[in-house]
Amino acid sequence: MLLVHTQKITHRLDYAFKHICTRILGVKVEFTSVIEEFIAHQGPKLSYGKQPMGNEFFVQSHGLLTEQGFDDVDISVMEWDDTIGFFPTSGKSHLPFDIFSAAFYLLSRYEEYLPQVKDELGRYTAKQSLAYKKGFLDKPVVDQWAYKFAKLLQSHYADVDLPQRNFRIHHLVDASRPFSYAQRGPLRNIGGYARDLIKFRLKKIADRTRVLLKLRKDPYNTFSWIVNVLKQTEVKFTVFFLLGDGFTFRESFNTKREKFRMLIKLIGDYTEVGLIFSFHSLDRFEELKDEKKRMEELTHREVTSTMIAKSLIALPNRYRDLLELEVQSDYSMFYEDTLGFRAGTCTPFLFYDLDYEIKTPLIVHPVIGSTCILENNSRSEIQPQIDALKDSISKVNGIFSMFLSNKDFISSRENSYWRSLVTEHSTET
Repeated sequence: MLLVHTQKITHRLDYAFKHICTRILGVKVEFTSVIEEFIAHQGPKLSYGKQPMGNEFFVQSHGLLTEQGFDDVDISVMEWDDTIGFFPTSGKSHLPFDIFSAAFYLLSRYEEYLPQVKDELGRYTAKQSLAYKKGFLDKPVVDQWAYKFAKLLQSHYADVDLPQRNFRIHHLVDASRPFSYAQRGPLRNIGGYARDLIKFRLKKIADRTRVLLKLRKDPYNTFSWIVNVLKQTEVKFTVFFLLGDGFTFRESFNTKREKFRMLIKLIGDYTEVGLIFSFHSLDRFEELKDEKKRMEELTHREVTSTMIAKSLIALPNRYRDLLELEVQSDYSMFYEDTLGFRAGTCTPFLFYDLDYEIKTPLIVHPVIGSTCILENNSRSEIQPQIDALKDSISKVNGIFSMFLSNKDFISSRENSYWRSLVTEHSTET
């Protein structure tokens, strides 16, 4: 157990220290503001404030963890060995940066509460983020800081026991469009024929006709392949389905059809089924509630994992809705247009509501992005990006999570990389 002394124990301080010490490093941490208790403690201890008290491990506080509310924060990002740091400390501190304040800034998504220019859907974009502007969006910096802190702490206290955590893979499948032509109803298929005819896409017209005449399988229906993978792997999968309307009329289909319902039940027999909250329900709480209820009635299980359509988090209101719906885990923490670590970590963390200054029970799972971001890239461009992100996660024994689509598993040369990505590990490492 690590005892931390600070003059003021705040929710922010508890949140930041427990993410780094407990969630990443597996070390129990407790806090005290009583000097006598701190001095009497025989185990590893750390003081967090403006000045050290003795020869204990000392981290100089930036001050962010004792503040309330949010305002513009002056941040200078500097190199720190193979990573970066901000909120520098003085020479008295054992760490050159206040990693706890910096971690809080990233994990709470502090910058997303500040005035901002949103995209056409109302989203905070990667290009506005500190990580993008300063070039560290591709680094799980919070986890890197945690391991640097652990190394220094162990050099100060030789008896610090750090449990070993393992690198893990959690594949996420966005199945919001399980079918390309089938189960879409006459109006959408007539519209599809018209679009293809106008653009003279004769192959698509032929493919649609064969699927509707049941002469061939729908190209997006790759679920038998997914089930075969699930039968042979111990790597965690979650397959997310949409029960509300699609983002556009073209993307929607009748989710009450028996074939679709049976598909969800089939996948649920082999792995976890998650729910995608539809874009058009996001400002209508009762519709969100209805979508969750329908999924639970269909699977006969509680919905514990969700994602928000188009990654439209819009903090803090979206996450407050999830809390009210008693959702346990959300997988929307990524940017729609850029790969990387939106919250600076590859370790699940708790949503901190900056308006109310409270740590909530909602678990936010970091995701590096979606294959949609790369759909116009070649394999020679894609593979180095994914491999580099995966390697950075592996070095800190984090969790590699990325959203793939069921259509990424269509048997084609273009999709060979995505298919190999989910089959290369038969068991977790």
